[in-house]
Amino acid sequence: MTATVELFEGAFWRDPYPAYAWLRSDDPVRRVQLPDGPVWMLFRHADVRAALADTRLSKDWRFTLPPEAREGQQATPIPMILLMDPPGHTRLRKLVSRAFTVRRMEELRPRVVEFANRLLDDLPTTGRVDLMSSYAFLLPVFVICELLGVPAEDRDDFAAWSNVMVDSPNQDEATAASMELHAYLSTLVEAKRTDPDDALISGLIEVADEGDRLSTDELVAMAMLLLVAGHETTVNLIGNGVLALLTHPEQRALLQERPELLPSAVEEFLRWDSPVHSAPVRFAAEDVEYSGVTIPAGSVVSLSLASANRDTRFDAPDGSGADGSGADELRIDRDTSGHTAFGHGLHHCLGAQLARIEGQEAIGLLLARRPDLALAGDADELVYRRSSLIRGLRELPVELGTQA
Repeated sequence: MTATVELFEGAFWRDPYPAYAWLRSDDPVRRVQLPDGPVWMLFRHADVRAALADTRLSKDWRFTLPPEAREGQQATPIPMILLMDPPGHTRLRKLVSRAFTVRRMEELRPRVVEFANRLLDDLPTTGRVDLMSSYAFLLPVFVICELLGVPAEDRDDFAAWSNVMVDSPNQDEATAASMELHAYLSTLVEAKRTDPDDALISGLIEVADEGDRLSTDELVAMAMLLLVAGHETTVNLIGNGVLALLTHPEQRALLQERPELLPSAVEEFLRWDSPVHSAPVRFAAEDVEYSGVTIPAGSVVSLSLASANRDTRFDAPDGSGADGSGADELRIDRDTSGHTAFGHGLHHCLGAQLARIEGQEAIGLLLARRPDLALAGDADELVYRRSSLIRGLRELPVELGTQA
């Protein structure tokens, strides 16, 4: 690896981890020229985790402008919590957390199991299928629509809008999909005001704190975030996790021998091949320094979650490095505490518990019902989605084997 390594080109999409290893060692804070302009990228675990909680790195894009040019500019086109700093972020998080509880997420587990079993029932008796389109992609759609209270007949539209917004290289297409989704959710929110149910949108309409409530725009923004972030993360957690087991037979055998390791295995999948490649960008409100490099005020900053999760910080199951188990190895019994797959600090993922539940049930049920599942073809020929935000497969061809 040389100092001329270029990100987001060539073989990087299939296997970015050799590049990340070099960057962590030799160029941990790197200025990268992207089509939209320069971005400073952080690659080491200590830097990424610190930056996730660094209040000097703002979500307000206006810090990229000279001070005299900021007045009159809108901080964000929609009041999405992911794009906000305190105190606005604090207010929204406090309100939303009243409805988005761990208990509520756990109450969805039986439905996750039901949806997963239904999809597994629909698979052919034997033969070859694309597990992404027939299972990993569909399950999170069913779950997020159930969570929000979206009618079943609208699921396909939801999935299509999410895909275009994340994957399309055409900005006009992505904007059009975002506008369609926004219009749909605006109508849905108003319908829930008139005819509430026990789903999350109705719950968010009802939450209040000393008379403070979410506005319609805030409700729509939260629903959009849950759809795109929740759906995309979980699709790729399932796909990446299944692939990890199919290409590491000793770890698969360990999981089959000790199914109680499933929660630990899901955490390791999140760490080892993070479904969120990089965190949404931040903006330096003042000069900041990481690994001895000063990032100037006004800079755009990107945090590589995928690189941070392969740092030597995870060199052994207990993080000590004592047994020589490198972070590039898949170890489903590893101590993954401190991984950054769900972020850290103020913007730690609200839906982390639901993603864990879906990953556990989707992968556990698949392996139990299709114990002979095998990868169809060469892992080196698999094609990954070209997104700087997410890490996921376009297809995962498998041989189903016999049914249990």
